[in-house]
Parts: sequence; structure tokens; C-alpha cells
Amino acid sequence: MSDNGAQIDKEMNLTGHLSELRNRLIVTALFFLAFFIVGFIFVKDIYWFFVNDLDFKLTVISPGEIIWIHFTMAGLVAIAATLPLLALQVWLFIKPGLTPNERKASLAYIPAVFVLFIVGLVFGYIMFIKLILPFLLSLNSGMFNEMFTVDKYFRFLLRITLPFALLFEIPIIAMFLTALGVLTPDFMRKTRKYAYLILVIIGTIVTPPDFVLQLVVAVPLIILYEISIYLAAIVYRRKLKKHEEFMREES
Repeated sequence: MSDNGAQIDKEMNLTGHLSELRNRLIVTALFFLAFFIVGFIFVKDIYWFFVNDLDFKLTVISPGEIIWIHFTMAGLVAIAATLPLLALQVWLFIKPGLTPNERKASLAYIPAVFVLFIVGLVFGYIMFIKLILPFLLSLNSGMFNEMFTVDKYFRFLLRITLPFALLFEIPIIAMFLTALGVLTPDFMRKTRKYAYLILVIIGTIVTPPDFVLQLVVAVPLIILYEISIYLAAIVYRRKLKKHEEFMREES
């Protein structure tokens, strides 16, 4: 009976955790929908923000492109605005398993997630407007008539900017995993050359086939990885210090 009771309690706890996770995902989805509606209302302002720096006018060749750009702009706003709320829901879900110090430290990651995401988007957008797009247009040299559709332009823009937004989360991910004991600075240092290779490949994928542009993009990403190692080392030293203090108190 005791084994059956323990099994039942275990299943109830699992069911309770899954129910809590579902509720938190539902709350996040509702906020996403609300921000999506807000973005949809202000889509014209958002659109003009992105095209003000262009020397050419975008074209639509089908009615579907008009509604596509509305959904794309609204979706981008919803993703950026919902990201800190999603991080908060994740933190609230794992909060019972954290110590008071870990709760306080990890809570500071939430605004950083949002800030780094926006900084990554801005960095990617500047790279696109100032370097990548001018380079591609310079290859024309009057050979072709230039006509850019809304669909093709923004798909290409998002392909450049979104990877940067995600890659700029590396420092926070490294610090969080170090705090949980999953990752160590030594491991990041030992795998540095593989990380560099992956970052260079990503830089090659999101940029045109020009060595200078790929180098310009890859170098900031490598610097970002080194910053991640430095921040992870700070978290790791603090964790070791707390562990040593705990062991001294116990002894």
C-alpha cells in the first residue's frame, strides 16, 4: 500500500506540475495575442519605421503580400513584447526548486533577456542597412531594373536580424546554465574553437558571399562569446564561494 501511495503521490505531483505549466503557457499565449493585436493596430507606423531609411519604394504583386506584412509586423512586436513575460513564467515555474539567493539572482535575467533581444535586433538591422544591403545593391551597377517586393524584402531582412537577436542571448543563457551547474567556464574555454567555427558559419549564412562582410559580422559574435565566458566565470566564482561558505558553516 505504501508503494502504491507513493506512486499515486508522484503521479499527482507530476499532474500538478503539468497543469501549472499548461496554465502558464496559456497566460503567455494570451499576452502574445494581446500584443499581436496592438502591433496589428500600429502596423503602418512600424512599417514606415523600417522603410524610412530606404532609397527605393517597395512593391506588392499580390493582395496576399499586404496581409502578410500586417501579420509579420504584428508578430514581430508580439514576440519581442512577450519574451520577458515568457521568461517570467518560466522563472515562476522553476522558482519552488530554487534557493532564495538563486531566485534573486535569476530574476535579474528576465529584463536582460528582453534588452539583449532588442539589442540583437538593432545590431542585425544596422548590419543589414549599413553594410549588407548597400553591398548587394552595388553589385547591380546599372545592369538591372530594381524592383523589390514587400514579401521578398522583409523575408530577407528577418533572415538577417532574427539570428542576431537570438545569438545575443548567449551571455544570459551561459550565466543561467552556469548558475544551474549545467555549464562551466572551463568547458566554454575548451570548446572555444568549435564555438568560433559555428559562429563563423552563422555569419556566413546570414551575410552575402563577401569575406569582409562575413568578418565584420563574425567578429562581434566571437566577442559576444568571450563576454559570455567572462560572465559565466563570475557566476561560477560566486557559486563556489557560496558553496565554500555553506561547507564551513556545516563543519
